[in-house]
Amino acid sequence: MHARVGASILQLAQATGTSSLFVVGTGKNVGKTVTMRAIYDACVAAGVLPGLTSIGRDGEAIDMGDAQPKPRLFLRPGTVIATARDVLPRSPASEMLALSPLRTAAGNLVYVRVRSDAYYELVGPPTASGIREAVAMLRRFAPYVIVDGAIDRIAALAGGEDAVVVACGASAAGTLDEAVADVRALVRRLCVARVEPGAPHVRIDGALTPGIAAELMRADERRSVVVRDPTKIALGGRAALHALERLDVRCERPLNVVAVTVSSAGRDRSFEPGALLHAVAEATGMPTFDVYAAQAA
Repeated sequence: MHARVGASILQLAQATGTSSLFVVGTGKNVGKTVTMRAIYDACVAAGVLPGLTSIGRDGEAIDMGDAQPKPRLFLRPGTVIATARDVLPRSPASEMLALSPLRTAAGNLVYVRVRSDAYYELVGPPTASGIREAVAMLRRFAPYVIVDGAIDRIAALAGGEDAVVVACGASAAGTLDEAVADVRALVRRLCVARVEPGAPHVRIDGALTPGIAAELMRADERRSVVVRDPTKIALGGRAALHALERLDVRCERPLNVVAVTVSSAGRDRSFEPGALLHAVAEATGMPTFDVYAAQAA
């Protein structure tokens, strides 16, 4: 069952000593919500009722963009969520904990405690600062926080002490090789190591952009290239891999990437599950899980 996979990921995350976890993805429909649900179920089974929120919108029955079915979030009593007030179910009622001035795509953000088993939608703040505020607030009400994230908003990881799980899958790539290359690049980018004290370095104020990276490579820069944290590396895909192979990129505040999950079935294509699982594990060097097939590599 996917609960066993969720339990394994939760154990890896808790081993980092963090009290929050972000699930980010290489693209849309790559299993972020299913991964979040598996970790959530593991928390419930362990007697740890977490706080949940989302960067964007998750848990709706139908995708607002393409009208396709979406994975639902069935929540247990005691769970705390940060979501838009306008998407709360009218029945059963939830316990209102706090109102927030933060706005979401569906109205003001509220903090509520689930009082009866039900399906819920999560619509969280669209900004990095808003997400950090929501995570801090959720920690007041819950011992652990899980965030359904998005690759185009990884800035929300900046300044936080979170475990990170990366989701990848068939929906975000044309071929299995492309899917593996995409997740390898993202994991490599997010796993940039801390700069060694006293090491010769050049510090980048702001983001390491393609233009700056190209200039440093042309100059055959041998010193460590230091950014504040991995979210400041504004490179993706093959460009990221190329730059990270040529430059010794380091950061002041590393992230805690603990696992990768794979989804072999997409809306328009599918890959052989075992082949994707093992290829991603080999390419990233990370514990890798198929939350659908309950397999690990």
